[in-house]
Amino acid sequence: MKNMHFKRKLPVPKEIKEQYPLTAELSRIKNERDAIIADVFTGASEKKVLIIGPCSADREDAVLDYCGRLARLQEKVADKLILIPRVYTNKPRTTGEGYKGLLHQPNPEKDADMLEGVIAIRRLHTNVLAETGLSTADEMLYPDNYRYLSDLLAYVAVGARSVENQEHRLTASGIAVPVGMKNPTSGDISVMLNSILAAQRQHTFIYRGWEVETAGNELAHAILRGYVNRHGEAIPNYHFEEMEHLYNAYEAKGLDNISLIVDANHSNSAKKFWEQPRICKEVLHSCRHSENIQSMVKGFMIESYLEEGSQKIGDGVYGKSITDPCIGWTATERLVQDIAELV
Repeated sequence: MKNMHFKRKLPVPKEIKEQYPLTAELSRIKNERDAIIADVFTGASEKKVLIIGPCSADREDAVLDYCGRLARLQEKVADKLILIPRVYTNKPRTTGEGYKGLLHQPNPEKDADMLEGVIAIRRLHTNVLAETGLSTADEMLYPDNYRYLSDLLAYVAVGARSVENQEHRLTASGIAVPVGMKNPTSGDISVMLNSILAAQRQHTFIYRGWEVETAGNELAHAILRGYVNRHGEAIPNYHFEEMEHLYNAYEAKGLDNISLIVDANHSNSAKKFWEQPRICKEVLHSCRHSENIQSMVKGFMIESYLEEGSQKIGDGVYGKSITDPCIGWTATERLVQDIAELV
């Protein structure tokens, strides 16, 4: 291929896992957490989950610092909430330009290095689990890469631009932990529900050069993240009427384990990151007025970091997002405690 240069063959996931293995103790902790989280999505537990953390996991030291604080906060709200650190290591870019995440650039100020990136993302997810006891969430931007982290992740998200993709849907059907399917940027919830249906069913397809069979993922579910209309304006979809409509559509589709995570940022907040606490509280208010919404809403996705806002690459502010702006730690701590009181 004249326009594609094959630089080097990367290690397959099995090789990376053998070089950077999980200990038996970490696997035990992760499996215990998986069972606790699954109970939320099946309805066996009334706790809520918060997938919470920076827009992008750009540096290991700050992410580990953040997750350590999150672990101490988890102890205070353990009777109501399950906190899943959002450790997103690959980022979709609308135009293909900009920082694509730790997988591409272990150092955001240097060129892409995919080998170092694969090692860096496995090391980061492992270290979060080892140092905090919290298993993590990441976005499945590239289905082929999921296997590098398959023994580590407690939660997987499929983004608004990927949810219509067949490979994402079929790969999700072979994952054993909850997979959240976001509504597409158009806002068409039928696309999201079809994606969930595909993920919950069994399939045979080609994956990483293998013919594979999947059992279906009963924990695949919806994420409402708002959408953009034909004028490019952000439209929220977390209001009472939208969630009632989603519940009815979910039920009519005959899907397993009717579940919803509300993304409090992105188009739901029009990227006004400081609106996230208000949005979470409004959703919880809706839960008190509808048994259907109460049973469907399993938690929230929140963008949060050590420092409020965002910065440009190279500014060097420790714990401040280099992609979308986030709420800072003080607001995060208050929000988590408020949610725990309102659940």
